[in-house]
Amino acid sequence: MYRKVENQDQTSKSIGKLPARKIIHIDMDAFFASVEQRDDPSLRGKPIAVGGVDRGVVAAASYEARKFGVRSAMPAKTALGLCPQLIFVRHRFEVYQSVSRQIKAIFESYTDGVEPLSLDEAYLDVTHNKKGMLSATLIAREIKQRIKTETGLTASAGISVNKFLAKIASDIDKPDGLYLIPPQKVVSFIANLDIDRFHGIGKVTAAKMKKMGIFTGADLRAVEKNVLTKQFGKAGSWYYDMARGIDHRKVSPGRARKSVSAENTYANDLYTRKEINASLEKLTETVARRLEKTGLAGRTVTLKIRFRDFRQTTRSRTVSDYLSGYNDLWPVVKALIDQPAVSGHGIRLLGVGVSGLNNRKQAIPEVGKQLTFPF
Repeated sequence: MYRKVENQDQTSKSIGKLPARKIIHIDMDAFFASVEQRDDPSLRGKPIAVGGVDRGVVAAASYEARKFGVRSAMPAKTALGLCPQLIFVRHRFEVYQSVSRQIKAIFESYTDGVEPLSLDEAYLDVTHNKKGMLSATLIAREIKQRIKTETGLTASAGISVNKFLAKIASDIDKPDGLYLIPPQKVVSFIANLDIDRFHGIGKVTAAKMKKMGIFTGADLRAVEKNVLTKQFGKAGSWYYDMARGIDHRKVSPGRARKSVSAENTYANDLYTRKEINASLEKLTETVARRLEKTGLAGRTVTLKIRFRDFRQTTRSRTVSDYLSGYNDLWPVVKALIDQPAVSGHGIRLLGVGVSGLNNRKQAIPEVGKQLTFPF
């Protein structure tokens, strides 16, 4: 066990030096599943899983399904084993995207400081907001009510002085939760927080920390920084700051999209070259269409392959020119599946992705083609 290097009063002073910010993290409750239950009353109150049809994986699970242990990214067979009465529903991404745009419009009526993380969650910086409201808690409550009124869905909100704490807070009272970690309670909150609940600390890291005698935030704060960096590399500095409630990351409205991709899990394993190529052509067409809609182009193409025995591999290639259309992408995808050839092994999932993105209009020419206010 590693002993304390500073007392709570010293930590409190460090919190007081943080920038005066009011951050909200909004997380929709079981978003995909809730949309399906909203649109189909016969599904309400029942355990449902979005995705998972035809041997796929669960994309989202309703709270009724979660009670049985069903989780996203779980194979359909496993989910059914946990919950035999589980109802699988095909995803409707166009609908989810439409609802997500409605919700983002609500956010932007309060602040321009909106950083979407996905279709169903976002950070909001409401330190200076369009409504002139002093209380971030009142803003979060009002946003939750508007989401409920305008979309028929519930959201959970976390409010605090930075992104790290707001993210943790939003998960505390789910579903339909509202939780505040005010500046004066940051130190005590973190001290009593189980290490498993720290956002950014996964199961493997948590297990390693427990072997070191670190079970709570107070334990983590007791470890010297050089010990953490020795044990966890660069992440050790981040863990050191987390234990003190320090997170200088800004809410970034212009957060760049990192990749555009599409994948599919097949009802019957693919064996022949004809089947594989036909499937990859469709995925490439989908990616090209999505790039077109977003006005993006990329230089790195990645192929994802999952075999019938659940072994998985990825292959990537980076080219000199930015790619966006099907005719640009397909030769690269085809080369990736060819080297080495995989036909005859039984493939259950294929995915195609493009990263290294830039705005197409800019990219092509470039390559020559403290806190004293209320919460």
